[in-house]
Amino acid sequence: MSSLERIAYADGETALTGWLARPAGVPRAAVAVYPTFMNTTPGVEAKARALAAQGYLAFVADFYGPDSPHDFDSANAAMIKLRADPAAMRRRLRATLTKLDELAPGIPQAAIGFCLGGMAVLELARDGADLVLVASFHGLLQSPLPAAQPIKPRILVCHGDVDFLVPRSHVMAFWEEMDGVKADWHFHSYAGVDHGFTNPLTPAGAPNPSYNASADRQSWAALLGLLDELLSQA
Repeated sequence: MSSLERIAYADGETALTGWLARPAGVPRAAVAVYPTFMNTTPGVEAKARALAAQGYLAFVADFYGPDSPHDFDSANAAMIKLRADPAAMRRRLRATLTKLDELAPGIPQAAIGFCLGGMAVLELARDGADLVLVASFHGLLQSPLPAAQPIKPRILVCHGDVDFLVPRSHVMAFWEEMDGVKADWHFHSYAGVDHGFTNPLTPAGAPNPSYNASADRQSWAALLGLLDELLSQA
């Protein structure tokens, strides 16, 4: 993790390892970055650096702890295990926010995520996390614990319209779920774009055929613009 600072933290007895990107000056806000189901990858690392370049303190979360996977099959198995207990998963996600509080106390917090991380930040919103913004990039939209209380953060969802993991029925159900709790949400859908559109490289470094430069650029601009808007109102 070149140029990122290794940060030890924990979820109960499970040791976790996060990666911190610091801005040059005083951070505008602190942003938890939830990675893909592969856990931290070069693509996620690049997003954390990009946030730091914009003046944010960015903390990349750890989903799995010491048994972090290193190939597709083991990552898929680890993800299935994590998602099998929704309440325990939410506690794991909350551990990152607790550490972020310690790293940057007293400043606004946001959370962004990619793939599994996109689902994760929406789970935090449903769970009542006190954040200014959650932003999901090609994340799953369904939840075993749908929102049943008002949602505090603004929500940004950036979605590929032909994401093979998220059919349009899931999109419509998500809109209705968010409307049911009067959430303040933005939903950006990119025509002809598939899952994984923000990452130009797979973890092994091979070209990613799902990458879409325009959707990546537009979704990132939407994130930065919404953060600017929210922080200017704070």
